[in-house]
Amino acid sequence: MMPTPHIQAKSKGEIAETILLPGDPLRAKFIAETYLKHAVCFNETRSMFGYTGEFEGRRISVMGTGMGMPSIGLYSFELIHEYGVKNLIRIGSAGALQPDLHVRDIVIGLGASTNSSYADQYGLPGTFAPTASWTLLQKAVSVADRKGIPVRVGNILSSDVFYDDDPDTWKKWAKMGVLAVEMEAAALYLNAARAGANALCILTISDSLVTHEATSAEDRQKTFTEMMGIALELA
Repeated sequence: MMPTPHIQAKSKGEIAETILLPGDPLRAKFIAETYLKHAVCFNETRSMFGYTGEFEGRRISVMGTGMGMPSIGLYSFELIHEYGVKNLIRIGSAGALQPDLHVRDIVIGLGASTNSSYADQYGLPGTFAPTASWTLLQKAVSVADRKGIPVRVGNILSSDVFYDDDPDTWKKWAKMGVLAVEMEAAALYLNAARAGANALCILTISDSLVTHEATSAEDRQKTFTEMMGIALELA
């Protein structure tokens, strides 16, 4: 069914098998204009910009997904099932939950704990642990090592709640060693697991719930380039 209700590309060939998925569509536009050669826009529906181009001779796409698990859930589902995308790499911002993580540090989500009920749809007889693709994770760490970029690999929290009624809830996750909080990875990992695709979440710390450091929206859109550089090499 192409185009889909949310993506206007008319054929599978318009989208590469590997796609970068920032939440902010303007970050997708920035990546396409800054890094991709011969970039062609394949989606403008709901201003969720998507582009396909070349990076160092390899074909790659990038598209915004919006905020939250319902949003990345529907986009990643359509990309996998309708357009044949095999590798989905979320690149986004996160809030640090540990005192030794600071603004602009990079975290790679080995697993994505969540307070979401997204997995309930599968009717599983227990609790499923959403995890990254080992292939993509191993490659991302290798790329970071080669570039001399320090990364932290571990558990992250995908939360359905941004403004929590209990402002100290995050501390319970921090006690369990969870590194950072964001709002999308668990749904992406679940969709990929169900469909046999590969998924990975690479995050840049934009603020800290511990130290209250913070960056601006413009910084998040345009200056988190180390994360982008790692992700682009995973095609």
